[in-house]
Amino acid sequence: MSQVKKAVILAAGRGTRMKEITDELPKPMVKVKGMPILESIVRGLVFNGITDFLIVVGWRKEVITDYFGDGSDFGCRVEYVEQVVQDGTGRVVDLARGFSGDDPFILSYGDILVPAESYAPLVNFTNVEGKLTVKIDEDVRKGGAVFIVDGMVTDLIEKGGDDAPTSPYYNAGIYSFSPKIYDYTAKLELSPRGEYELTDAIKAQVQDGLPIAAVELDGEWADVRDSKVLDELNSQG
Repeated sequence: MSQVKKAVILAAGRGTRMKEITDELPKPMVKVKGMPILESIVRGLVFNGITDFLIVVGWRKEVITDYFGDGSDFGCRVEYVEQVVQDGTGRVVDLARGFSGDDPFILSYGDILVPAESYAPLVNFTNVEGKLTVKIDEDVRKGGAVFIVDGMVTDLIEKGGDDAPTSPYYNAGIYSFSPKIYDYTAKLELSPRGEYELTDAIKAQVQDGLPIAAVELDGEWADVRDSKVLDELNSQG
């Protein structure tokens, strides 16, 4: 069994659906119950043995770099890379090549909140090329439907319309990958949305027969996508 020690967090977005909240803050630095979302992610991963982080920054990057520094105050090492062109999640993963090297790594969006224990299945990495987290019974039209057989991913459909094939499994936005993912992100073509999609790279891996395991999250999970979700989370006791 291989223990994952590295993590990449995508924290470059402004988060326009947060309205004026993100005029001065990058979205991952918005606080939920008194703590920035990004800090909750970092602390949860450190709790599970992650020692090295690459944070992909963009909008108001100095807010993040000033807060986390070299990571020593959080019990880890932190590096940064800037996403200059916002052209999709598939391309941004390529920014981690030098950081991850030949090692597996966890990848998380910077606005996904889960309890620390939810990361545990992702750091144990063996006999697979990737792991993908899912939640049951979320609205798959907001993100993506994941199709699973015997615990392994067989297909993904990103933000399908009302007539698209559906699944009870929603892509929860946290992954672990082997370096094999870079072979697939390098070959991505623009999606109908005009972006390079990470899910297209994962789907291509599945179609080529690479083992991608599904990890069902059974605890709390939140995609802090907009100000309404933020208000709901902060109003909870």
